[in-house]
Amino acid sequence: MGSDPFVYSFFLIFVCSGVLATIALYTRQPFIITYIVTGMLLGPSGFAFIDNPQLISSIAKFGIIFLLFLLGLDMQPSKLLNTLKSSLTVGIGSSLIFLSIGFAIAALFAYTLTETLIIGIAMMFSSTIIGIKLLPTTVLHHRRTGELIISLLLIQDLIAIIVLLVITGGFLEFTGASKVALVLINLPLLIGGAWLFVKYVLLKLLEKFDAFHEYIFLIAIAWCLGLAEISEFAGLSMEIGAFVAGITIATSPISLYIADHLKPLRDFFLVLFFFSIGAGFNMDMLTEVAVPAIVMAAAMLALKPVVFRFLLRRMSENRELGWETGFRLGQISEFSLLIAFIATAEHLISQEASHLIQATAILTFLISSYIVVFRYPTPIAANDKLRRD
Repeated sequence: MGSDPFVYSFFLIFVCSGVLATIALYTRQPFIITYIVTGMLLGPSGFAFIDNPQLISSIAKFGIIFLLFLLGLDMQPSKLLNTLKSSLTVGIGSSLIFLSIGFAIAALFAYTLTETLIIGIAMMFSSTIIGIKLLPTTVLHHRRTGELIISLLLIQDLIAIIVLLVITGGFLEFTGASKVALVLINLPLLIGGAWLFVKYVLLKLLEKFDAFHEYIFLIAIAWCLGLAEISEFAGLSMEIGAFVAGITIATSPISLYIADHLKPLRDFFLVLFFFSIGAGFNMDMLTEVAVPAIVMAAAMLALKPVVFRFLLRRMSENRELGWETGFRLGQISEFSLLIAFIATAEHLISQEASHLIQATAILTFLISSYIVVFRYPTPIAANDKLRRD
């Protein structure tokens, strides 16, 4: 092993990811799969080149903090209002239907009530990364399909954030009123304090020194990590702090600049987060979750297009648009993996329930990507006639 375990681990993660990503491009696979497979290969259940659970957990934690900060930066109120008006009924209606289906299947396999609920919740969402990455630019920006998909994904993102805040805030622990009271008191204080600091200190500094790009980059990262630490100290969680840090500067024009320039950092932490999911996947548990995962994945892949088509038809959208939207959103989400990871860390669900969500996500990512790539226009379509950039 290399002299520095941390550097050696990063070397292995990115070299292996790079090799697998090259193969993925040739075989038209989404990159998410390559990162998860990298984790499986290098982690304790694979070749065990990286077998330090603490290091894997820290990598995942750091990745989650930055992903939630960047997500908060995108939550601009004007965009949210337009989205809510256009697709709220379909977004909420479909989420409730998928929750019910996931809940019923998990109950069928005798998971506990809390596990059944969280498994059901994990089925509500579709992958933002796959949904957006497989849309051609012309469809993404200029067509009703792109507008619908972005609207529905944004509504799902909002629901997912609420779920994450509830889980990390401890509302599902059922350990009495003290934790809930702490959250109800400290969360508004954190949001209020952050908003005041941004308005009267942070934005004034950014406006004064906006010519220095390195300074904006530095301050953005310091603000994210600083509020994450304050949130943790206040008895909330780092994830809540990071999201609040992002959303409090989302209304400022500088947020677009920050979000744009932090995209490489976002991609860096996406690799780390999905690697940690793969590394944490215990291959020995695959036999225990294989049957429920196949049933759950088959149900989601079959029913998501049908549900979206039905709900969109009720909104007077045409039949073809309904089917295309449904197939493009036919998988479950990276948010599902995030919920599984955090719910396990908070001891709300067992390793088996977490592995069920992870296995279902991997199956739906793979099969849904294949369906879209072979059936609809995408930048990586298998057919030359369907390839659109």
